[in-house]
Amino acid sequence: MRKRRWLPILFPAFVLTIIIFLYSVNAKLTPIYMNYAEVQTEKIAAHVITQAIKSRSTEIYNENKIIESVPTDSPGMVTNTLNTEIISKTMAEIQSLIEAHLELAERGQLEMLPLSENIKYDPEEMETYGGVVFFVPMGQATNIPLLGNLGPKIPIRFHVIGDVQTTIENEIEEFGINNAIVTVNVIVTVNVQIIVPLATKKSVVQQKIPVAIGLIQSPIPQIYNRGDGNPPQIEVPLPLKGQE
Repeated sequence: MRKRRWLPILFPAFVLTIIIFLYSVNAKLTPIYMNYAEVQTEKIAAHVITQAIKSRSTEIYNENKIIESVPTDSPGMVTNTLNTEIISKTMAEIQSLIEAHLELAERGQLEMLPLSENIKYDPEEMETYGGVVFFVPMGQATNIPLLGNLGPKIPIRFHVIGDVQTTIENEIEEFGINNAIVTVNVIVTVNVQIIVPLATKKSVVQQKIPVAIGLIQSPIPQIYNRGDGNPPQIEVPLPLKGQE
């Protein structure tokens, strides 16, 4: 009779203890799951973007097509400008290709996704509900060597949010005397929503794609100084009058 009296109290207390324990464990593991999911999502998205870029008809333009030289009134001086028409077309082409490849990946086409022994995709779930869905063993996510590929598999899903964004970036690097290496890059930005059990997070995946690389050469000046306060390093003698 005494045990039966305590049973209505012990059973709810036992259930509550289990719930609190699971909640505590989940609260500690969720940041680990999310960090792992974010890393894997960046790898998968970067792979899809690379696949899209490989499908382009022209990978890298000649610098003469994008970087145009415009003569000036000053002898020996040339102004370099960027061909905005080609750059705009390239940005639109890259954006369209990446959006198409990401859409195919979210529909469950595994050939668009990187293959790994530690990641298992769910093409049926992807085709039905959209998004890239993959599973990873809990031992991999929590970095527990004893579990390895054992233990329950954690479902991870990510969706592309909004449109793919592309911007242009120029890099200029000094080369030799009065020369410069110019690189024109397209910066691709993809916003994704990462979902793990009982948690979600927005993340940004960025990738730099070179579209033109070239060397701009300018006349060597008669006096060359790097501008660091030291005397000129190269002095070119001026021709005397009457001498060729």
